[in-house]
Amino acid sequence: MNEFEFLDRLRRQTDSRRRCSRLLTAVGDDASVIRESANRDLIVTTDLLVEGVDFYTAATPAHLLGHKALAVSLSDIAAMGARPFWTFLSIGMPRERWEDQFKDEFFEGYLTLADRFGVSLSGGDISETKMGIVIDSIVLGEVDSGAAIKRSGARAGDQIFVTGSLGGAAAGLKLIELGARSVPGAIATGPIQNSDDDQSIQSLLRRQLRPDPRVGWGIVLGEQRLATSMIDLSDGLSSDLHHLCKESNAGALIDASLIPRHDDVKRLCGRRALDPLALALHGGEDFELLFTVAPEDLSRLPKRVDGVPVTRIGEITANAGAINIREQNRIWRLEPGGYEHFTALPS
Repeated sequence: MNEFEFLDRLRRQTDSRRRCSRLLTAVGDDASVIRESANRDLIVTTDLLVEGVDFYTAATPAHLLGHKALAVSLSDIAAMGARPFWTFLSIGMPRERWEDQFKDEFFEGYLTLADRFGVSLSGGDISETKMGIVIDSIVLGEVDSGAAIKRSGARAGDQIFVTGSLGGAAAGLKLIELGARSVPGAIATGPIQNSDDDQSIQSLLRRQLRPDPRVGWGIVLGEQRLATSMIDLSDGLSSDLHHLCKESNAGALIDASLIPRHDDVKRLCGRRALDPLALALHGGEDFELLFTVAPEDLSRLPKRVDGVPVTRIGEITANAGAINIREQNRIWRLEPGGYEHFTALPS
């Protein structure tokens, strides 16, 4: 049983239990929706980051880890079309990390990003661990009543869009695995370094270590009622598109030629036996927004928000569960290829 199978079972268990009538959605979306008042809904999300699984301290400066811990939760709030307001943070760390500069640098990165979006750190908890750092980030936001954008609203004929570009974070992780390290003002890359590549390597490491949540796009799509469904790209396009279509009981056809690939991925990866399309499809942690728009609303969709472009990559179909991709004259089934916790290893 992988994480998504377990979550499906847990949702069935919780749906069969009595719950407060103010809880409008629970397990199954990027965040929960709670009726706050007659005209406002509260959006709540939580994310867990575990050392050795979600990040490596040898490759992640503390201030960038603080930034990322908040960014991943802000991305979930954006995926619901909400405006973020409050955050809670719980963190456990070994004694040696408590006694060095880690905690101060971590919170510097966390609070700098919070200030950027007007989010207030409102509480949390701190504990000592015996092995490794564990971070639990919670963010709360608000939307107008009934305006939260769920994964379940896509309908046949809706056009599929993605913000920004894809594959950069996965390429950054590959570079880290090859020895690339981020240091202030420069990149130390060891044996893979090439002076012509320094700027591109820095850019891709930044995509992995310092993601930029698309808060502005989320607010516009939510407040203008533009998106029929939405999800943030944390597990990878192939996996997250499956999640969205499953909740919407729909299918999809995307065009490989339309998928926006990060320029530095295209420039560097060919020389390192990495396929830019595969990274864009299956690489996670881009934290872009994948959303659908009804045909009648396409003329209202901005081309950019906060300087970030949007690209149409395909269309929702009525063939539930059939997620296909076209490359020139060939069409094939796009299987989910993103990361899954607790996936069985090959025997």
